[in-house]
Amino acid sequence: MSTMAISEKSIKRRLVRPGEQAVTDKSMILTTLLGSCVSVCLFDPVARLMGMNHFLLPMRNPANREPLLATDAGRYGLWAMEMLVNDLLKRGARREQLRAKAFGGANVLRESTDTRMDHFNIGTSNVLFVRQFLDRDGIPLVAEDLGGLHGRQIHFYGGDYSVFLRRIPRAGVERVLSDEQRYLQSAIAAKQRGAPADFF
Repeated sequence: MSTMAISEKSIKRRLVRPGEQAVTDKSMILTTLLGSCVSVCLFDPVARLMGMNHFLLPMRNPANREPLLATDAGRYGLWAMEMLVNDLLKRGARREQLRAKAFGGANVLRESTDTRMDHFNIGTSNVLFVRQFLDRDGIPLVAEDLGGLHGRQIHFYGGDYSVFLRRIPRAGVERVLSDEQRYLQSAIAAKQRGAPADFF
Protein backbone atom coordinates (compact mmCIF):
# COMPACT_ATOMS: atom_id res chain seq x y z
CA MET A 1 0.00 0.00 0.00
CA SER A 2 2.96 2.32 0.40
CA THR A 3 3.10 2.87 -3.36
CA MET A 4 -0.25 4.65 -3.32
CA ALA A 5 0.03 8.41 -3.73
CA ILE A 6 -2.92 9.15 -1.49
CA SER A 7 -3.36 9.07 2.24
CA GLU A 8 -4.64 5.70 3.47
CA LYS A 9 -6.63 7.50 6.16
CA SER A 10 -8.73 9.16 3.47
CA ILE A 11 -9.75 5.85 1.89
CA LYS A 12 -12.76 3.91 3.06
CA ARG A 13 -12.12 0.18 3.48
CA ARG A 14 -14.33 -2.88 3.57
CA LEU A 15 -13.30 -6.36 4.64
CA VAL A 16 -14.88 -9.10 2.51
CA ARG A 17 -15.19 -12.26 4.61
CA PRO A 18 -15.73 -15.85 3.43
CA GLY A 19 -19.12 -16.17 1.73
CA GLU A 20 -19.46 -12.40 1.21
CA GLN A 21 -19.25 -10.02 -1.70
CA ALA A 22 -19.12 -6.25 -2.08
CA VAL A 23 -19.91 -3.97 -5.04
CA THR A 24 -19.26 -0.23 -5.15
CA ASP A 25 -18.79 2.78 -7.40
CA LYS A 26 -16.59 4.50 -4.81
CA SER A 27 -12.78 4.81 -4.86
CA MET A 28 -12.50 2.62 -1.80
CA ILE A 29 -10.47 -0.46 -0.88
CA LEU A 30 -11.97 -3.94 -0.71
CA THR A 31 -9.72 -6.30 1.20
CA THR A 32 -9.67 -9.96 2.19
CA LEU A 33 -7.47 -12.79 3.49
CA LEU A 34 -7.22 -15.99 1.46
CA GLY A 35 -6.03 -19.52 2.09
CA SER A 36 -7.61 -22.16 -0.17
CA CYS A 37 -10.50 -19.77 -0.90
CA VAL A 38 -10.61 -17.62 -4.04
CA SER A 39 -11.55 -13.99 -4.50
CA VAL A 40 -12.40 -12.51 -7.87
CA CYS A 41 -12.05 -8.76 -8.35
CA LEU A 42 -14.38 -7.68 -11.15
CA PHE A 43 -14.54 -4.18 -12.57
CA ASP A 44 -15.99 -2.13 -15.41
CA PRO A 45 -13.55 0.75 -15.98
CA VAL A 46 -16.04 2.61 -18.19
CA ALA A 47 -18.99 2.46 -15.79
CA ARG A 48 -16.58 2.96 -12.85
CA LEU A 49 -17.91 -0.03 -10.91
CA MET A 50 -16.01 -2.69 -8.99
CA GLY A 51 -16.76 -5.72 -6.85
CA MET A 52 -15.10 -8.56 -4.97
CA ASN A 53 -16.30 -11.94 -3.73
CA HIS A 54 -14.75 -14.58 -1.46
CA PHE A 55 -15.88 -18.16 -1.98
CA LEU A 56 -14.88 -21.39 -0.27
CA LEU A 57 -15.85 -24.17 -2.69
CA PRO A 58 -16.57 -24.33 -6.44
CA MET A 59 -20.12 -25.61 -5.95
CA ARG A 60 -22.40 -27.37 -3.52
CA ASN A 61 -22.57 -31.14 -3.49
CA PRO A 62 -25.26 -31.94 -6.10
CA ALA A 63 -26.56 -34.70 -3.81
CA ASN A 64 -27.71 -32.01 -1.36
CA ARG A 65 -31.40 -31.57 -2.14
CA GLU A 66 -32.10 -28.93 0.49
CA PRO A 67 -33.02 -25.44 -0.78
CA LEU A 68 -30.08 -23.07 -1.14
CA LEU A 69 -30.45 -20.24 1.35
CA ALA A 70 -29.44 -16.73 0.31
CA THR A 71 -26.87 -16.76 3.09
CA ASP A 72 -25.37 -19.98 1.69
CA ALA A 73 -24.98 -18.87 -1.90
CA GLY A 74 -21.83 -16.78 -1.53
CA ARG A 75 -19.90 -19.76 -0.14
CA TYR A 76 -19.98 -21.52 -3.50
CA GLY A 77 -18.11 -20.24 -6.54
CA LEU A 78 -20.90 -20.87 -9.04
CA TRP A 79 -23.42 -18.74 -7.16
CA ALA A 80 -20.84 -16.26 -5.85
CA MET A 81 -19.75 -15.46 -9.40
CA GLU A 82 -23.29 -15.19 -10.74
CA MET A 83 -24.29 -12.89 -7.88
CA LEU A 84 -21.25 -10.66 -8.34
CA VAL A 85 -21.72 -10.34 -12.11
CA ASN A 86 -25.46 -9.72 -11.78
CA ASP A 87 -24.99 -7.11 -9.05
CA LEU A 88 -22.53 -5.20 -11.24
CA LEU A 89 -24.86 -5.40 -14.26
CA LYS A 90 -27.82 -4.14 -12.20
CA ARG A 91 -25.78 -1.10 -11.21
CA GLY A 92 -24.91 -0.20 -14.79
CA ALA A 93 -21.88 -2.28 -15.76
CA ARG A 94 -21.83 -3.90 -19.19
CA ARG A 95 -20.81 -7.51 -19.54
CA GLU A 96 -18.48 -6.85 -22.48
CA GLN A 97 -16.63 -4.23 -20.42
CA LEU A 98 -16.03 -6.43 -17.38
CA ARG A 99 -12.47 -7.36 -16.49
CA ALA A 100 -11.34 -9.80 -13.79
CA LYS A 101 -8.40 -10.29 -11.45
CA ALA A 102 -8.36 -13.52 -9.42
CA PHE A 103 -6.43 -14.54 -6.32
CA GLY A 104 -6.16 -17.40 -3.83
CA GLY A 105 -6.60 -21.14 -4.17
CA ALA A 106 -3.50 -22.02 -2.17
CA ASN A 107 -2.67 -25.72 -2.13
CA VAL A 108 -1.96 -25.52 1.56
CA LEU A 109 -2.54 -29.24 2.16
CA ARG A 110 0.22 -30.26 -0.25
CA GLU A 111 2.75 -30.18 2.57
CA SER A 112 0.65 -32.50 4.66
CA THR A 113 1.73 -36.14 5.04
CA ASP A 114 -1.94 -37.19 4.92
CA THR A 115 -2.14 -38.59 1.38
CA ARG A 116 -5.86 -39.14 1.78
CA MET A 117 -6.30 -35.43 1.04
CA ASP A 118 -4.59 -35.63 -2.36
CA HIS A 119 -7.76 -36.64 -4.16
CA PHE A 120 -9.62 -33.52 -3.02
CA ASN A 121 -7.62 -30.35 -3.05
CA ILE A 122 -9.92 -27.42 -2.42
CA GLY A 123 -7.43 -24.83 -3.65
CA THR A 124 -6.88 -26.56 -6.99
CA SER A 125 -10.62 -27.10 -7.46
CA ASN A 126 -11.31 -23.42 -6.83
CA VAL A 127 -8.62 -22.31 -9.31
CA LEU A 128 -9.90 -24.61 -12.06
CA PHE A 129 -13.45 -23.44 -11.46
CA VAL A 130 -12.75 -19.71 -11.62
CA ARG A 131 -10.70 -19.97 -14.82
CA GLN A 132 -13.42 -22.05 -16.49
CA PHE A 133 -16.20 -19.70 -15.34
CA LEU A 134 -14.48 -16.56 -16.63
CA ASP A 135 -13.57 -18.23 -19.92
CA ARG A 136 -17.12 -19.48 -20.40
CA ASP A 137 -18.59 -16.04 -19.66
CA GLY A 138 -16.10 -14.27 -21.90
CA ILE A 139 -14.69 -12.12 -19.07
CA PRO A 140 -10.96 -11.47 -19.61
CA LEU A 141 -8.73 -12.50 -16.71
CA VAL A 142 -6.24 -9.63 -16.85
CA ALA A 143 -4.26 -10.50 -13.71
CA GLU A 144 -4.00 -13.47 -11.36
CA ASP A 145 -2.05 -14.94 -8.49
CA LEU A 146 -3.55 -18.40 -8.00
CA GLY A 147 -2.43 -21.68 -6.47
CA GLY A 148 0.90 -22.07 -4.76
CA LEU A 149 1.50 -22.97 -1.13
CA HIS A 150 1.01 -19.59 0.56
CA GLY A 151 -1.95 -17.54 1.68
CA ARG A 152 -2.59 -14.00 0.51
CA GLN A 153 -3.90 -10.70 1.71
CA ILE A 154 -5.28 -8.59 -1.13
CA HIS A 155 -6.41 -4.96 -1.35
CA PHE A 156 -8.53 -4.01 -4.38
CA TYR A 157 -8.40 -0.24 -4.93
CA GLY A 158 -11.25 1.49 -6.77
CA GLY A 159 -9.15 4.46 -7.87
CA ASP A 160 -7.40 2.60 -10.68
CA TYR A 161 -8.50 -1.03 -10.03
CA SER A 162 -5.04 -2.06 -8.86
CA VAL A 163 -4.71 -5.03 -6.55
CA PHE A 164 -2.01 -4.87 -3.90
CA LEU A 165 -0.99 -8.34 -2.76
CA ARG A 166 0.93 -9.50 0.30
CA ARG A 167 1.90 -13.13 0.68
CA ILE A 168 1.16 -14.57 4.11
CA PRO A 169 3.90 -16.60 5.85
CA ARG A 170 3.16 -20.23 6.68
CA ALA A 171 2.20 -19.43 10.27
CA GLY A 172 -0.29 -16.88 9.01
CA VAL A 173 -1.72 -19.37 6.51
CA GLU A 174 -2.54 -21.71 9.36
CA ARG A 175 -4.56 -18.93 10.99
CA VAL A 176 -6.42 -18.12 7.76
CA LEU A 177 -7.19 -21.80 7.21
CA SER A 178 -8.42 -22.06 10.78
CA ASP A 179 -10.78 -19.15 10.13
CA GLU A 180 -12.02 -20.74 6.89
CA GLN A 181 -12.54 -24.11 8.59
CA ARG A 182 -14.35 -22.50 11.52
CA TYR A 183 -16.63 -20.68 9.08
CA LEU A 184 -17.49 -23.91 7.25
CA GLN A 185 -18.13 -25.80 10.50
CA SER A 186 -20.37 -22.99 11.77
CA ALA A 187 -22.27 -22.94 8.49
CA ILE A 188 -22.82 -26.71 8.61
CA ALA A 189 -23.93 -26.60 12.24
CA ALA A 190 -26.29 -23.70 11.50
CA LYS A 191 -27.83 -25.56 8.58
CA GLN A 192 -28.42 -28.59 10.79
CA ARG A 193 -30.20 -26.32 13.28
CA GLY A 194 -32.21 -24.73 10.50
CA ALA A 195 -30.73 -21.28 11.18
CA PRO A 196 -30.44 -19.02 8.11
CA ALA A 197 -27.73 -16.64 9.38
CA ASP A 198 -24.06 -16.37 8.53
CA PHE A 199 -21.66 -16.89 11.42
CA PHE A 200 -18.38 -15.19 10.62
